[in-house]
Amino acid sequence: MKHRKFKRLLTYIFISIAGILFALPFFWMISTSIKPNVQLFTYPPVLIPNPLEWQHYFDATTMIPFFTYFKNSLLYSGLSTLGVVVSCPIVAYSLARLEWRGRDTLFILTLAVMMIPFPVTMVPLFLLFSQLGLVGGLLPLILPLWFGMPFFIFLLRQFFKQLPSSLEDAARIDGCSEFGIFFKIMLPICQPAILTIALFQFMFSWNDFLGPLIYLSDPSKYTLQIGLQQFQQTESTAWGPLMAASVLIAVPIIVLYFFVQKAFVQGISLGSVKG
Repeated sequence: MKHRKFKRLLTYIFISIAGILFALPFFWMISTSIKPNVQLFTYPPVLIPNPLEWQHYFDATTMIPFFTYFKNSLLYSGLSTLGVVVSCPIVAYSLARLEWRGRDTLFILTLAVMMIPFPVTMVPLFLLFSQLGLVGGLLPLILPLWFGMPFFIFLLRQFFKQLPSSLEDAARIDGCSEFGIFFKIMLPICQPAILTIALFQFMFSWNDFLGPLIYLSDPSKYTLQIGLQQFQQTESTAWGPLMAASVLIAVPIIVLYFFVQKAFVQGISLGSVKG
């Protein structure tokens, strides 16, 4: 009994230390965003600034076209998330529940594509979109996601495979078509999993730096992640506005997580779903 309590105490201590370590960069970012300039590089570091300097937040939204970049980031993240949510469940359901020739081969190919790192496909994709005349806008970033994301297809396929076949059999006996089984029965059941991949994709797109850096050349189409580098000048960096802009960029992700956290936790624990 004592051994179990001691083990639990060690677990709590380890989780607490890990939590503090993970939260420390975020705390430093918020602290720096409200520090007067004279306290930015003082030693020992000032953790809680006095007085609070809110001017950095005004500078963050005026030194760069912040709201234009915000709109572009929202457009990119929203449409790419919508593409993943529409395409991935259809492909995953087909690979998990429907019998058709070449299904297993296509699934192996999907897994193989998942193993290929992005830098390998970066140049061929750029040449392809360049030939199509799409480079310079957001379409090369959004369009591929409307054809599915291998990792999310894999996750959803595993979820669909765990559902009992009696659900489909009962629906067919009641006269439901294959489309009806998918849209009326399977999709509502896997709503937590879909919300989970939606949250992941929104985060990936919102924080994506490399993709917009490759394809976007018009400053009016930059996203927030590209816009952040404009706080870095040739001889100096506006650390206060940079940290304030970083805090503002993190806010939508945090708010979104609080809205979908219940479904997110359910989606992560897919293995517990039983018929």
